[in-house]
Amino acid sequence: MSSLMILVAGPYRSGTNDNAELIQANVKHMTTVSLELFRKGHLPVMGEWFALPLIEEAGSKQIGDDIFNSIFHPVAIQLINHVDAVLRIGGSSAGADEMVKVAREKGKIVFLNKEDIPVVSAI
Repeated sequence: MSSLMILVAGPYRSGTNDNAELIQANVKHMTTVSLELFRKGHLPVMGEWFALPLIEEAGSKQIGDDIFNSIFHPVAIQLINHVDAVLRIGGSSAGADEMVKVAREKGKIVFLNKEDIPVVSAI
């Protein structure tokens, strides 16, 4: 297998009641897993890396406002067109489950366990 671009999909807001510290913990978990994938020789991406700067620039005032909702998940859905695979991590998340559903519909590889992703060149 050659190097893959892998979208890491996990909970962002789910189970946090929009508590900033809990959301940050979710992002940290996805980022940690992304680094693991990078060290296996793959190129990880997270929808948050693309969406959050756009949301801020567009003038969102809070998580879940109209601006946030018009950008956050649509960016991740569009990103699926450009990746080879999706890795679903973490707990309950309707958004991450949607990423898996769309990835499967588009014929992308879906991993449900990071251990199933092979090392292609350890970094």
